Amino acid sequence: MYPPGADTVLVRHGDVNTKSRRVKRRMEGFLAENVEALLADRGIPGEVERRWNRPLVHTDPDRVAEARGAASDAFGVVSASACLTTEPDLDAITDALAEVARERYEEGSFAIDARRANKELPFTSQDVAREGGDAVWRVVEDEGEFEPEVDLDDPDLTFAVEVHGDVAFLSLDVEEGPGGLPLRTQAPLVALVSGGIDSPVAAYEAMRRGSPVVPVYVDLGDYGGPDHEARAIETVSRLAEYAPNTDLSVYRVPGGETVAHLAETMEQGRMLSLRRFFYLIAERVAGRTGARGIVTGEAIGQKSSQTVRNLAVTDEVTDLPIHRPLLAWDKQEIIATAREIGTFEESTIDAGCNRIAPDQAETNARLDRLLEVEPDDLAARAERAASEATVVEP
Repeated sequence: MYPPGADTVLVRHGDVNTKSRRVKRRMEGFLAENVEALLADRGIPGEVERRWNRPLVHTDPDRVAEARGAASDAFGVVSASACLTTEPDLDAITDALAEVARERYEEGSFAIDARRANKELPFTSQDVAREGGDAVWRVVEDEGEFEPEVDLDDPDLTFAVEVHGDVAFLSLDVEEGPGGLPLRTQAPLVALVSGGIDSPVAAYEAMRRGSPVVPVYVDLGDYGGPDHEARAIETVSRLAEYAPNTDLSVYRVPGGETVAHLAETMEQGRMLSLRRFFYLIAERVAGRTGARGIVTGEAIGQKSSQTVRNLAVTDEVTDLPIHRPLLAWDKQEIIATAREIGTFEESTIDAGCNRIAPDQAETNARLDRLLEVEPDDLAARAERAASEATVVEP
């Protein structure tokens, strides 16, 4: 719900506010560009005003809900509200609240949530709450359909008022955003995407912290599940909807030959060597694209290859930092997030890796023992595979 005649979206960010003034200004610039890109990609008319601390989207009243939805999808945005604007004058604010109540207030309780950003104004937030509450009460009482009720703890309808030095914003609800930092404010990372549930969520979380991702999909050859590659590309396509001004082209790397070799020649430690092969490929792609690390969907203990000891063994193969946003997440948390961001359905197909796994899982690996059985040319295989990568548009 939003006020009648609302034509402005008020955008709120969180972690950006913890930065220095110079860094904050730069980040707000990226945030504005990203919101503009989302609006354009979805065909929503709107102009982003790069206002300090509170970016605004000005749009048509009949498209304001869509504009709010687009803004709330931008990384770095904590929340967005469709607002009616008025003069930062107590009488103008109370008159506007009365009009909004006349059109939008139905039976139930209400509250006024007033905040005054400019402390030099000749009235306080308490004045706005008191006078505004009286105005709403009188309108409801005059209508005579039901008795108004104030509930400051759990109201059915909240009239939010945010007063700045030059304008006041009135809204009725809030659409939550992903939070984090604006995309492109951090260095890029290579994201290993498998087509499973975890990897796109990990990539999303890296993007939520400001890092663009370079998706890398390693083709498993005969060990890939049906439509395995198509599902992996589809999850990246969903992620691209959150970042239309960022290139999320997928590096498709042929790995089937090495996957088959590991399956035929290794029993103990096979899955660890497979992960190391993936990291070596990611390292090569990072060198080509300027990425500064690798992001994966691994979580402690979720699989036998993801015990703490095993993660240490697989990490050793590359000098690049390996980022695991889901490290301490439970599987149900990952699934819930996948559903929320829209990647779950595309991720539920069998990834094929279970067909590679040996009968006896390795949970307590030692690097020296793994190196005794791992192919000596694993790095060369990764180099060759990465050199044969093709780029696929999501």
